[in-house]
Amino acid sequence: MSSSLALALVPLFLSAPAMPVITPTVVTQTFEEPADADDPAIWVNPRNTERSVVLGTLKEGGLAAFDLNGRTIGVYPAPLPPTPDAKPGRFNNVDVLGDLAFVSDRGRDRIRVFQVDEHGARDVTSPAAKPVFSKTEAEVDEQHTAYGLAAGRINGRDVVVTSRRNETSIALLQVVKGPRYDTKKVSTLDLPSTFTLPNGQKWTVCGEPGEGPQVEGMVIDESTNTLYAAQEDVGIWRIPLRINGFGKPQLVDKVRTWGAPQKFNPETEECEADGPNPGFGGKWLEADAEGLTIANDVLLASSQGDSRFVAYRKADMKPLKDFRVKDVEHSDGADIVLGKLNLLVVHDGERPDGTGFAFIRF
Repeated sequence: MSSSLALALVPLFLSAPAMPVITPTVVTQTFEEPADADDPAIWVNPRNTERSVVLGTLKEGGLAAFDLNGRTIGVYPAPLPPTPDAKPGRFNNVDVLGDLAFVSDRGRDRIRVFQVDEHGARDVTSPAAKPVFSKTEAEVDEQHTAYGLAAGRINGRDVVVTSRRNETSIALLQVVKGPRYDTKKVSTLDLPSTFTLPNGQKWTVCGEPGEGPQVEGMVIDESTNTLYAAQEDVGIWRIPLRINGFGKPQLVDKVRTWGAPQKFNPETEECEADGPNPGFGGKWLEADAEGLTIANDVLLASSQGDSRFVAYRKADMKPLKDFRVKDVEHSDGADIVLGKLNLLVVHDGERPDGTGFAFIRF
């Protein structure tokens, strides 16, 4: 584990025999549907780190901005539907690159761009922005749309990677700068939904009919030009990135139920066990595999199914430690910044009366 993360996050990481439980420094207000909190990102103020801003998506509620005390300083609504019978904007994931925040608009299948400063955020998306995956506006309303998102700088170019809801596809987009900002899709990659097990049998990820095993949590490692992507019912992929495409993906850790027989129950609308787990999966992640964030040489992953976080050594994906954040359940997204700010922000997915975000200063 990196010394900065170990010393900053918790001496417990090094010394505690049991799983550490970290207490949040502050929590944000609680949001209720349709303003449903989901994914955070941290903007570091280059002039005064104590006036940095945390952004968080609120689904149909838009995008929220918070100060470091967890106070809401602004909420920016998702776009209205273009016609009364069309889907409205629905902000799913957010990431920050410089003074820009990129947001996946799951409702309208666009990438929206916000200019960020200490006062909050301002939408600077080009009005000409086109759907990422859908060929027509009618297809947008079928909601196989932009979902997970990560932003980064690869070989001198600003890029965004976004995944497709209910599909295995991810897309690489280059940022088009101007008075208003747009993104241009340059490549796509389809991850598998069927795998060959160690016993030679084929295993297909269970899901609702017509829906594939989607990716949501993603992060770009700019130091190695690598994308880490969490395919929810599969595990964590490591994928080389170039400015115009993807390299060969490698599955570097699996969820515990990888390879286990399951079937979809239409009454509960859930996948259920359909036989004993053969033990081909990993030992650390309880599906869904969700939010990913990087702290120097450590990758943090949300094990959403049992409300834990797992720290891996990036170089070889060796699990180093798992931990919980007190009173945080079923976390979707996370972001961490080390240095003068030293802040970890996680999505809190199951409060008694809604959802929100928890901040850990260290």
